Amino acid sequence: MAAGNSAGNLRDAVPLRAIARALVIKLRHHGDVLLAAPVLSVLKAHAPAAEIDALVYDDTAPMLAGHPAMHTLYTVGRRWRELGALARFGAERALYAALRSRRYDLIVHLSEQPRGAWLARALKPHFSVAPIVPGRGAFWRNSFTHRYPLPRNGRRHAVELNLDALRRIGIQPSAEERRVQFVPGAEAEAKAAALVPERGFIHLHPTSRWSFKSWTVEKNAELIGRLAAEGHRVVLTASPAAAEMEMVAAIERLVPGKALNLAGRLSIKELGALAARAKLFIGVDSMPMHLAAAMGTPTVALFGPSGDQEWGPWNVAHRIVASGHSCRPCGNDGCGGGKVSECLTTLPVEQVHAAARALLG
Repeated sequence: MAAGNSAGNLRDAVPLRAIARALVIKLRHHGDVLLAAPVLSVLKAHAPAAEIDALVYDDTAPMLAGHPAMHTLYTVGRRWRELGALARFGAERALYAALRSRRYDLIVHLSEQPRGAWLARALKPHFSVAPIVPGRGAFWRNSFTHRYPLPRNGRRHAVELNLDALRRIGIQPSAEERRVQFVPGAEAEAKAAALVPERGFIHLHPTSRWSFKSWTVEKNAELIGRLAAEGHRVVLTASPAAAEMEMVAAIERLVPGKALNLAGRLSIKELGALAARAKLFIGVDSMPMHLAAAMGTPTVALFGPSGDQEWGPWNVAHRIVASGHSCRPCGNDGCGGGKVSECLTTLPVEQVHAAARALLG
């Protein structure tokens, strides 16, 4: 593997006709993996003869499973570290053997995860690209033939940031190619249709795996009441996590009978299929918000400590609802690290309702 470090020998484009097999690595959370989907589409569009594989954590596999540009999806067990030494060695060995058998010509590593550097060295592709990570030394730098800079102001959308890896090797994606694609599958679509036969409802996902990204129970309930009074059917969803289930139950107690509660009853694929049937999605900065946008559903997104420029709904009609706090986006887990974000909790119901009505209109 040839590795270059200077600005001069890092500028050569990769000859795409020489790429028979490529591996895209994205070892992050669910939403991050979904927003990496355009990398598969763009790479396949510009190297149509190549087989494009992906490597993700096992729990995030549904975000890319079934993607039409992907050949094979490989996974790393997020909890492999909890296995005994022998079991973990066996799992790692099997994964490495499978990847090595593919004889990759190109590796596209989309995060700072160290595994990508080790794989770039061990699998010995002709070309490999990864971000420039401040503070990483020669091992990281010399593991890749190409490296791309991260934005100095930190305000670049995650989709574009992922695509920068391809720009670095000579691929300039068109606007049409940058679509986030998610494939629910026929089984998930049938399940969603059985649960909610009619289309044209409002899909409200009020929760996040991180509580400091959530709006309040009372304000979600008031919003549901307003929407129901206008004749809209509201469908509530949440993950099966105890904290999220409790939040939805608390909302439902304030507005009994005003919404259909599907919290904890849907897989990720089914959640995407449900969002596709809705006329509007309302939620916070979370994977379901990105999922709804990928399905083309108009989206109202509430933002607090996270940045809407980096994580806002992508390529879909949307409204961002955010406060004017001078400190946002701070990236902290609540004000003072207290798990409660005032920039979110103080958002008025009127503002969210107005955003919803604007998109519905």
